[in-house]
Amino acid sequence: MIEQESRPNHRGESPVPEERKTRRRRANGEESRSRILDATAEIASERGYEGTSIALVSAKCGLPASSIYWHFKDKDDLIAAVIERSFAQWLLAWQLPDGDSDRDRFAMLARQVAKAMLDTPDFMRLGLMLALERRPVEPRARSMFLDVREQASRQIAETIREFAPDLSAAAVHQLTQYALAGADGLFIAKEINGDAVDLTAMFGLHAQMLYDAAQRLSQEETTQ
Repeated sequence: MIEQESRPNHRGESPVPEERKTRRRRANGEESRSRILDATAEIASERGYEGTSIALVSAKCGLPASSIYWHFKDKDDLIAAVIERSFAQWLLAWQLPDGDSDRDRFAMLARQVAKAMLDTPDFMRLGLMLALERRPVEPRARSMFLDVREQASRQIAETIREFAPDLSAAAVHQLTQYALAGADGLFIAKEINGDAVDLTAMFGLHAQMLYDAAQRLSQEETTQ
């Protein structure tokens, strides 16, 4: 079958295929959404949840409020999306590196995770603020943070099992909670003290202590 040639329209222009128009609209929509999320992350990191508004986001990203509401239901939905995007970017760093020893690999992984957290801190920064607040109606953004935190918890537990396969479920749970608590504390210390805290180095140290604890608990359980 011979493909029909595109004929110019009445203005002498070749018509744009519908598929190309759809791709262009999708690209424009994704670009707008990204601009909105970037602006929201910047404002929320400075002003917190309460200080963030659709009007401020609109002024920051240069898009009308109607465009923001086209992508997001309300401010809470918008901040939840910021947390989700930041966490997804952070999760990409969770790749076990090569190394001479398991202890070194565990510490290297923790440093990778810390660096990714410095690059995409929004889910931790906003999430911890929301997690510490109590409201009659829980914001969706807070629920989103608790959900991604649970995903992080499962990822940590899986990694611990890989390095200490003989550990009981109770011991893995205990070490996972210890790992999360330590990460929270180190991130907060970094937020408070700034450059005085080398987050990547501290995460590496934290991981080595966690690895040693896992091996010790594993030995204790096998000798009981």
